[in-house]
Amino acid sequence: MTSASASRDVRAELADLTTEAFRPELAGIDRLPTLDLARLMNGEDATVAAAVAARLPEIAAAIDAVAGRMARGGRLVYAGAGTAGRLGVLDASECPPTFNTDPSRVVGLIAGGPQALVTSVEGAEDSPELARADLEPLNLTADDTVVGVSASGRTPYAIGAVEHARRRGALTVGLSCNAGSPLAAAADHGIEVVVGPELLTGSTRLKAGTAQKLVLNMLSTITMIRLGKTYGNLMVDVRASNDKLRARSHRIVALATGAEDKEIEEALTATDGEVKNAILTILAGVDAPTAARLLREADGHLRAALGAHSPGRPEDGRL
Repeated sequence: MTSASASRDVRAELADLTTEAFRPELAGIDRLPTLDLARLMNGEDATVAAAVAARLPEIAAAIDAVAGRMARGGRLVYAGAGTAGRLGVLDASECPPTFNTDPSRVVGLIAGGPQALVTSVEGAEDSPELARADLEPLNLTADDTVVGVSASGRTPYAIGAVEHARRRGALTVGLSCNAGSPLAAAADHGIEVVVGPELLTGSTRLKAGTAQKLVLNMLSTITMIRLGKTYGNLMVDVRASNDKLRARSHRIVALATGAEDKEIEEALTATDGEVKNAILTILAGVDAPTAARLLREADGHLRAALGAHSPGRPEDGRL
């Protein structure tokens, strides 16, 4: 196929996509006052949450499948190009400081590699072979999940990643913003959040990007809740890597236990700053080694560790 005919084919595909649709009623927005433009854009953004809400059953099913595999030691891998790829890398990069996960457990791959985070890498998104090459070093297993992310749902890199993962027996999720997308069809779990045409024709970093960010937030956050990375709504696996996070760790222990500052500092010191362990030493009245053992036996779930230590009473303190 010549480049000219390939270009015609792509143009024909784009013409049928909701995310690429032209809105004649917005043709004069460049003449609007700035405040009116801001109101218009804000109104567009306000529709995104409802579009995500319409897909909550599919999102929840995908999360349960992901969490079950991660509980067995599996990994969560995002793969996308352009804005979609950057959003996946962002979500993956925020899991270690937020949930104290090993960086290898949640991975973000972007077509074109790290360079593509800040500059366009021409042609990278058009290569399913590149996706396979990026995934091959991970040696995917049945406990892993690969999430292909693409606003259009037709990006060859994202589809190639999902197809390669399925051949390796991994769970697959396809996240797009068009109905009937090839990406959703290729995946075990298809999530199609249809947000409609963009304010700027084809600029899918806008509503489509917002929708993808919301869904990725759900995928990682709720999965981590299911894995015991939280206690109630407290991030008890937070990694205290700077002054702000050390202060947050102290506050989390205080909220969970109601203990005084001195007792909290002693508990955090005894547990080498591990928030979950510190809470357990205070609420269960055990020493640091015992807290560590109880948590290992409970697969890291603080609520379960508290209940196992004191089965005859409520398993928690303030929560």
